[in-house]
Amino acid sequence: MQKMITILGPTASGKTPVAARLAAEIGGEIISADSRQVYRRMDIGTGKDLGEYGVIPYHLIDIREPGTKYNLFEYQQDFFDAYQDIRSRGAVPILCGGTGLYIEAVLKGYHLSPVPQNQALRDSLEGKSLVELTQMLTELKAKTGSNMHNTTDVDSCQRAIRAIEIETYNIEHPTPRRELPPVDSIIIGIDIDRELRREKITRRLKARLEEGMVEEVKALLDEGIPAEDLIYYGLEYKFVTEYLTGQITYDEMFTRLEIAIHQFAKRQMTWFRGMERRGFQIHWIDATLPMEEKVSQIIQIVNCKSENRKS
Repeated sequence: MQKMITILGPTASGKTPVAARLAAEIGGEIISADSRQVYRRMDIGTGKDLGEYGVIPYHLIDIREPGTKYNLFEYQQDFFDAYQDIRSRGAVPILCGGTGLYIEAVLKGYHLSPVPQNQALRDSLEGKSLVELTQMLTELKAKTGSNMHNTTDVDSCQRAIRAIEIETYNIEHPTPRRELPPVDSIIIGIDIDRELRREKITRRLKARLEEGMVEEVKALLDEGIPAEDLIYYGLEYKFVTEYLTGQITYDEMFTRLEIAIHQFAKRQMTWFRGMERRGFQIHWIDATLPMEEKVSQIIQIVNCKSENRKS
């Protein structure tokens, strides 16, 4: 059993423990598909849950310093390096995460080129609202026919500007792009009821605040990482930074962050349903099943797919 298995689902669906238990059962190693878990010392806010892995090897977590702008181009190369390394040792690669764009990019083998910063463009976009920037991005994507920018990640002006920068560059520079092959994978989706998901998000947010999420963000600010860089990362880092810099109260932070995470989970599901429309087969399993049954179902699906390939 060496074909890659992908485990995806919205935030709070319980992907990580399922992936870790599966890896223990079949001799797998986990490759993270999370756009923020790549950053060191951003642990609570990104939900790394490293304790879930136990002795299971994991990849693409804690590989960049906070304040840097990790992008899809870098992720695709880092993924492929990890994927080849895992396969060379006879282990099973298990891709696990909720960043749909990253998952789809590596499964399809998006052809990407590195895009430098365009300061003149950035200056011209300064002061525009997120609504205005999103509209501009939508119009650019209509010109290029692109679906390469995941709306789950365009939740701040900085991210929207970067997405516009990339689309603009690709229009102005139709250069040859790096080619990495698509990766064949059996895709498992963790299906969680909307109301249960909402309950878990709220419960988890309270727990993370109790575990020191505010202190984590304060420590990042104290080490000199600019507030705007943390806001760029969105969600927890955006709203906690706004609270720590006096822009909003603690109660406003909690309320706005809770709403934003609910919206984020909804957009994740929209992306995954879009993947199905774009030809990916996702085998959904019930998040509320006992762990042993979830893992057993996944192994049955994998074995069934393997037998079908042989026959």
